[in-house]
Parts: sequence; C-alpha cells; structure tokens
Amino acid sequence: MSRDRSDKEKDTLKGTFTSVMLLGGFIALSWLGVFILFINR
Repeated sequence: MSRDRSDKEKDTLKGTFTSVMLLGGFIALSWLGVFILFINR
C-alpha cells in the first residue's frame, strides 16, 4: 500500500517538476526576447 502511494507521489512530483521547468523556461525566454528588443533599439 505505501509502495503504491510512494510511486504515485513520485509520478506527481515528476509531472510538477516538468510543469515548473516548462513555465520557468517560457518566462526566461520571454524576458530574453524583451531584453534583446530593448538592446536593439
């Protein structure tokens, strides 16, 4: 029982980590794009 719960929690954490990394990457790329536009002006 505890083993199944542990595996499920790991999958949930892995999904959460992936979501956070994708969101962070999107935010970083957005900032980089704005910064490049600012520098080029």
